Amino acid sequence: MQFFTKDKAFYRSFIRLCVTLMLEQAVILSVNLADNMMLGSYSEAALSGVAAVNQIQFVYQQLVYGVSNAMIVLGSQYWGQKRADQVRRLSSIGTWSAVAIGVALFIGVSLFPHGSLALFTPSEDFAREGMNYLSIIRFSYIPFAISAIMLGTMRIAESVKIALRVSIISLVINVSINFVLITGRFGAPEMGVRGAAIGTLTARVIECIIIAFFLFKKEDKLSMQPKDFLHIDRAMLKDFIRVGVPVVISAAMWGFANAVQTIILGHMNESAIAAQSISSTMFLLLKVTSVGAASAASILVGQAIGAGDFPRIREYTRTLQLIFVGIGVVLGIALFLIRIPLLVVYNISEETRILANAYMIIQSIVIFTMSYQMPVNIGIIRGGGDTRYVLILDTISIWCIVVPISVLAAFVWKLSPIIVIICLNADQVFKCVPAFIRVNGYKWIRTLTRPE
Repeated sequence: MQFFTKDKAFYRSFIRLCVTLMLEQAVILSVNLADNMMLGSYSEAALSGVAAVNQIQFVYQQLVYGVSNAMIVLGSQYWGQKRADQVRRLSSIGTWSAVAIGVALFIGVSLFPHGSLALFTPSEDFAREGMNYLSIIRFSYIPFAISAIMLGTMRIAESVKIALRVSIISLVINVSINFVLITGRFGAPEMGVRGAAIGTLTARVIECIIIAFFLFKKEDKLSMQPKDFLHIDRAMLKDFIRVGVPVVISAAMWGFANAVQTIILGHMNESAIAAQSISSTMFLLLKVTSVGAASAASILVGQAIGAGDFPRIREYTRTLQLIFVGIGVVLGIALFLIRIPLLVVYNISEETRILANAYMIIQSIVIFTMSYQMPVNIGIIRGGGDTRYVLILDTISIWCIVVPISVLAAFVWKLSPIIVIICLNADQVFKCVPAFIRVNGYKWIRTLTRPE
């Protein structure tokens, strides 16, 4: 059996897509890391308040990315058949879906700001800082939704370089405004968390404008125009719902599971939520390598299925699994080694520092196993058209096993936050087994496109 494909075009496409998407995600997460580090050096209350708001935004972002990923699963197969008109129709459906989610969240947090934050922290000081941040950052929801879908549309056509460039511009804008407004430099007022929110909002608006200009004026593979978003194709909408609903629900459950993790830790003691914010930010920053690999795999597998090249799919599947294992080894070692110098940057209590250090040691193991199962499940299997499998797997593992055990460990058995973190991340380990069995059975290959 041949474990690595000899298709050189595959390696070129995979490396180009993976590296570009990885760097894009790294820069996007660096915006959050910049907020974290600047606010962490400002005050622990500011850091924890913004961390609570970011949990709301994390759930929202997962929903929007769920819409984008559903669009990519279906659109990649059409692109494999060179049917750009269908991709344009998908983009319109994806945009309106994401904007609707953004509007709903904006209304919810505007009506119930304190109630939304009280879910994540019992501290009034933290909640007060969080509401100051939320009052501004909520206006970024719609620009973010539009940007995410436009970038997802271009990923289908493998036009990914613009995303990295825009993300770098966004990072520079955000960090620059943070530097001036958080502590009040160059004569500007000291705004704390509100200054950080202004930086992020400004960056989101500018990146949306740049992406729209590029898509409509410069991108020539899809030839999209603003008028393409004025029409909803009913047949395509039915296909999108059939394929996309499991993807969006799965993304929502994963986002809510992470929110539940913060709720559990935040209600154990005040140091736990700050430690989680520090450790999870670095974990997510390294995780972008696996996210990029999964996204690249989804696009390439979808294109191969659309083209009807099934022998090539088997070669790609074996090769990708070995690549994912290698990525996991590198990321696990990197997270373990980087934890000590990272913690020196933060102005935090000794208890928070000890917890954050322990969390990152645990996560260095978790990121190894996650780097295999996550790209296999959402990159190969879901990218190959089997969207329901991931939904079923996540429902059972998260809501029937991980969350119940974690709640019992935290509130009934009164175990330490470190043991609770292990319980909360256990699914990233045991999901490797069903992922290996499913992907090597090849029953996930589904043709989703309609005939011309």
